[in-house]
Amino acid sequence: MRGLRLFLLLFLAGCASTQPVMSPLPTVSVAAKVETQPVATMEDAADDPAIWRNAVNPAQSLIIGTDKRAGVHVYDLQGRQVGFTPSPRLNNVDLRDVGGSMGVIVAASDRQDLSQAQIALFRLDTSAKTLVPLVTLPVGPGEAYGMCLWQRAGDMALFGFVVLKDGRIDQIAIDLNTAIPSGKVVRSMKLGTQSEGCVVDDRTGILYVAEEDVGLWKFDAAPDGSNVPTAIAMADGNEIVMDAEGVALAPIGADGGYVIVSSQGDNAYAVYKLPKATYVGRFRINDGAIDGVQETDGIELMLGAFGSDFSGGLFVVQDGDNMPETQNFKLVDWAEIKRALGL
Repeated sequence: MRGLRLFLLLFLAGCASTQPVMSPLPTVSVAAKVETQPVATMEDAADDPAIWRNAVNPAQSLIIGTDKRAGVHVYDLQGRQVGFTPSPRLNNVDLRDVGGSMGVIVAASDRQDLSQAQIALFRLDTSAKTLVPLVTLPVGPGEAYGMCLWQRAGDMALFGFVVLKDGRIDQIAIDLNTAIPSGKVVRSMKLGTQSEGCVVDDRTGILYVAEEDVGLWKFDAAPDGSNVPTAIAMADGNEIVMDAEGVALAPIGADGGYVIVSSQGDNAYAVYKLPKATYVGRFRINDGAIDGVQETDGIELMLGAFGSDFSGGLFVVQDGDNMPETQNFKLVDWAEIKRALGL
């Protein structure tokens, strides 16, 4: 992925310089407050985070982060690893608190078989701070890449969306009514080229997907909805510099808030105001007390207080260049991002 991106950036620059293409648009700066312990494996390993908010004691919330070469980490809000579940070749991760005996369900795209896409399902034991494996669900032919969940507002039914590397998006109805969950593919959609990052707005039933070298799209998430995507933003070197990678939501009210996409090509993040997904600005996570962030893949955002350090919401990103240590995840106060952008 990064090799292709570097080739394209060099081509666009006329091969005259190894400097990345940078957006000409104003881009504000924020700093991370916390970073997680680095993952144990070398090279491109850390990939995608998810957040579980402890409603009783938000400062005791947890972050789930994939190491696509080793397994799934659980971190506290001080960045300490408090749990680890070995499971090689997991890529993107998402979670929903479905209540009942299942509690918090964690789903990850499983790439152990590159010819057969799968979803790995876990239950998050919030007391022990560990993931309990439940089942691996077959999806269909192809290489699983992106992954996001949707809990439909009308009946609380749970669906997974697996974004395959070739741009196909399979929607899976997940049945949690038995001891071992099951799943059924109910729809397939298609983008033209390699895609990965996705997120679903549980309020509105809108699925957002990043097509890496093209831009950000949205679909109707309903199983019987249209398979035709609507373009939101192009990765044309302005709002987004390809690759377009992780996607996250800040839902406010019935259909407002923001959608954020990782502009990996120039180490930034583009922000769009809902419901019309109107562009409002860009930001970077630069050096502060903690080193800055480059080449972000997965991102996650959750509103609400998370203790004194993150009183305005929590934004978590994968740091693709945490040298001299291995990759990790950085935690930023959403309130600081809002102030910097004037939101």
